[in-house]
Amino acid sequence: MEAQRTAETVARASYGRLVALLAIRSRDIAAAEDALAEAFRTALELWPVQGVPDRPEAWLLTAARRHLGHSYRHSQVQAGAAATLDLLAEERAEATEAFPDSRLKLLFVCAHPAIDPAVHTPLMLQTVLGLDAARIGAAFLVPPATMGQRLVRAKSKIRDAGIRFDVPEAPDLPARLDAVLAAVYAAYGSAWEAQPGTAVGLAEEALYLARLLTALLPEEPEALGLLALIRYCDARAAARRDGAGRFVPLADQETALWSRPALIEAEEALTRAARLRRFGRFQTEAAIQSFHCQRRLGAAVPLTALVALYDVLMQMAPSVGAAVARAAAVGEAYGPEAGLAQLAALDPAEVAAYQPFWAARAHLLRLAGDGEAARAAFDQAIAFSVDPSVRAYLEDQRSACG
Repeated sequence: MEAQRTAETVARASYGRLVALLAIRSRDIAAAEDALAEAFRTALELWPVQGVPDRPEAWLLTAARRHLGHSYRHSQVQAGAAATLDLLAEERAEATEAFPDSRLKLLFVCAHPAIDPAVHTPLMLQTVLGLDAARIGAAFLVPPATMGQRLVRAKSKIRDAGIRFDVPEAPDLPARLDAVLAAVYAAYGSAWEAQPGTAVGLAEEALYLARLLTALLPEEPEALGLLALIRYCDARAAARRDGAGRFVPLADQETALWSRPALIEAEEALTRAARLRRFGRFQTEAAIQSFHCQRRLGAAVPLTALVALYDVLMQMAPSVGAAVARAAAVGEAYGPEAGLAQLAALDPAEVAAYQPFWAARAHLLRLAGDGEAARAAFDQAIAFSVDPSVRAYLEDQRSACG
């Protein structure tokens, strides 16, 4: 039982990192995943008999590398010595590369131009950052089975087309940056939406990668924008729950609990990005968070300016999430009826199962004095809430409708 638990823990916490460490040498993600699966299978046979090793991650990595070695020796016999020489030459070249982290390198590899851009970010999230199809699907608002099928088709196409996972040269990095930034932010968002204590490692990993990106590409303002966005969110983490673990919405949070060092890092990153004079999606989202964080200084949130930023965001990166957030901001700035009109204009098929839509609609209906419709909307929001503390908060709000 201990062996099973340890293997499950390592799989949850380190799957992406282990695949990255394996794939970055082989350039073959499918082979890396196969080798790691074989290592886990071997571990579940040996650990109950021999005991769990002191460093299970290192044990699995060694076992997977051994399996990859067997596979390569077999392929080398078939392909001849030329492939070996190519691999050795490439490894010598890699030794001089400037990538500070193998996972970061593999993120850029996954954004290969021959791969469908629509699957760049999902592929990174699964292969490098270790998210399963259910969590990736939630980030992209598609069913887990659909996302799983997309990933399987993408990997099959990569294999069948013989696409080589070459590490891009420095001049090619900016063209692949958007997909990498999106993957890092989606990983952080997945951790943010998870229940407390269940995805701390993923949030820390996303922050780590965001910082590395600013070091690797210091002249890219969107990398700085992403770092600022993550740090603004990080700053409020301690205030999202009260002492009893109950959910606290942003407007009711105790600003004294917000992290001052995180806010300072966020402001510095956003200022550096602004000096580069190329505005983008992540800087816009970070600026929205900066407005919210003005409460820390005793200032009111500039509501109309907030709506203007959402207008910019919708032009740069339209999404259901941004549209719902904009409608909520419109409701705060211009009255609940105005916000409800914005929500009513959205495609019903896109928001039917989207929890933030129902939560925003319920809130605005209650402000508008329509208790019956508000209660019905709260019921939908509660039904689509995964976090028990969020459900409890919404149930309290529903009860307050009378």
